[in-house]
Order: sequence, then structure tokens, then C-alpha cells
Amino acid sequence: MSWFVSLLVLSALIFFHELGHYFAARFMGVFVEVFSIGFGKKLFSFHKWGTQWSISAIPLGGYVKMKGQDDTDPTKISLDADSYNVKTPLQKIFILLAGPLANFVLAFVLYFIIALGGPSVLSPVIGTVAQDSPAQIAGVQTNDTIKSINAVEISTWKEMAEMIEKSEGALNLQIIRNGMIESLTLTPKLTQSTNLYNETIQRKMIGIGSAGVSHTLDLNLFETFAYASEQTVFASTLIFTSLQKLLLGDVPAKELGGVISIVKLTSDATDAGWMSVLFFAALISVNLGVLNLLPIPALDGGHIMFNLYELLSRRTPSEAVVIKLTIAGWVLLFSLMGLGLYNDINRLIG
Repeated sequence: MSWFVSLLVLSALIFFHELGHYFAARFMGVFVEVFSIGFGKKLFSFHKWGTQWSISAIPLGGYVKMKGQDDTDPTKISLDADSYNVKTPLQKIFILLAGPLANFVLAFVLYFIIALGGPSVLSPVIGTVAQDSPAQIAGVQTNDTIKSINAVEISTWKEMAEMIEKSEGALNLQIIRNGMIESLTLTPKLTQSTNLYNETIQRKMIGIGSAGVSHTLDLNLFETFAYASEQTVFASTLIFTSLQKLLLGDVPAKELGGVISIVKLTSDATDAGWMSVLFFAALISVNLGVLNLLPIPALDGGHIMFNLYELLSRRTPSEAVVIKLTIAGWVLLFSLMGLGLYNDINRLIG
């Protein structure tokens, strides 16, 4: 059942992406011939509003086929008034940006729903204290709760960690122990650690680990908007930075995942409850938005690149160049998909 939910979530995210393109195209007066979720053989289709709506056999994406646009053959153009080809570069860019934008908007909505439901966050309750660490030397103990740092109230483990990492000099901690408030002073030290990308880094730490205690955030309307915005920006930055590090070789290629990883992780999230599904769906939605903005000719970002060139140079790119770059884009895209699938299979075997 959880695998079915995973495919349903992935299909829904693709649907919203393509729906963004669809509405933008219709708004610009472009006729949409096909709206498909998946590729390959059509499993189900119907005609409505002049468009063929389809569900296809290979659930690895989707597409909106506009009149005069064919990625498989860029030479197939139409000069009719309702064709994509006759639109200005800015109008085309608007249509192309609408898909990724729909994913970012959807992610914001999902994070907003999560905020309304009361997201769980780690409490600043201490589980482990490292031997000879600043925390142990200062007298910090297991099950202590950090109430404030330098008179600044602390409510989450994340807030505490960020304050310690950005600190200068000694810190005054107020802790709650057995219902009593005590004050301790300690100085963080640079310690070797790993970041989100599994890179070895140096950061200021005091030598404590979380007890795994969590609490539910009770947010007002303003805080709910702020939470949804912060999470959307954080997810976008995380994915963009991950891609950058992957391209620069800071993160090994074996870390790249494919559709199997997405389905499996969504399946695991399903088992953990609806809040986890929404979190992961929002992250994948942002992922789709960021990936489609990459300047690869087979993706929205590649088409935006061609239109920006036309807008700035006042001339269309050479047909031969467009064809060569489009083919190269498809080769690169399928290579990345193949690498992700290869890594997925290796993980399953492992």
C-alpha cells in the first residue's frame, strides 16, 4: 500500500508541475495538444478542452505538448496564431517558468499545512555528554534541558546548535535539572564533524547529543506563513547546494539517487505517518522545481536559456545548434537517470 501511495505522491507532484505549464500556455493563447503523466504507451486517456489528457506506462515524469513544440524534433514548428513558436521570448519564458514555479508554490502550501498541523521539532534536552568535552567539564548532565544561552530563551535543539556554532567566547547556560534552574559557564571548542552533505568540517561544539525528545510547535498565522516560507527556501537552498557539490565533485556520484530512491523514501515516510509524507512530498516538489531550472536543453531551464539568448541577441539560435544541444541534453539527462537507477539498484542489493 505504501508503494502505491509513493507513486501517487510522485504522480501528483508531476501533475502540478505540468499543470503550471498548461495554465500558462493557455493564458498566453497557446493550444495544448497533449497533457501526459508518464511516458511511453498510453494506459488511459480522454479528450477535454481540446487537449488529450493521458496516463502513460513509464512513471518517470510527464509533459505538456504545445502546438509547434516537439523536443524530439525541434524542426517541427508551426506559425499558426495559437502556436508556441510565434510567441515572444518573454511569453515563452513565462510558460517555461510556470512549471517549476508551480512546484515551489505547492511545496509552500504543503509546508503551510504541516505548520497548521503542528510540526514536531527536537527539544533542547541532552541525551549524551562526550568525555572531556566543554559540557562535561562544566557539569552538564544527561536529561538536562537547556533553557537559555546568554539570556536568550531556547525552545528547540536547532536554535541551541546555531547559537553555539555562531558564539564568540564563553557561554552562560541556564539549564533545567530535576525541576530546578541552574547556571553553567562553558566555552565551545572547534570539533571535527560532518555536515548535511557528509563532508568533514570544523564547527564549534560543546560535546552533547540529543535525547531525541520532541515537542509540537504551536504557531499563530504569521508564524505559520514564516515557517512555510523558511522551509521552502531551506529546501531549495539544500537541493541547489547539493547539485553544486555533486557537479564540483565535493559529493561523490554514488550519492545520486533515482526514481527508485524517491519511491522507497516516500514509502518509508508513508509508514511514519501523514506528516512525514507531506514533508517528503514538499521536498520532492522543490527538487522538481530546482532540477527543471537547470540549463539542460531537455529541461525547462534549457529552453529558457535558448529564449534568453534570443531576447538578448535579437535573433533565434541556429537550428543546427539547437538540435545538437537538444540531443546532448537528452544524452546527459538519460545518463543522469541511468546513474541514479544504477545507484538505486546497488543500494537495494547492498
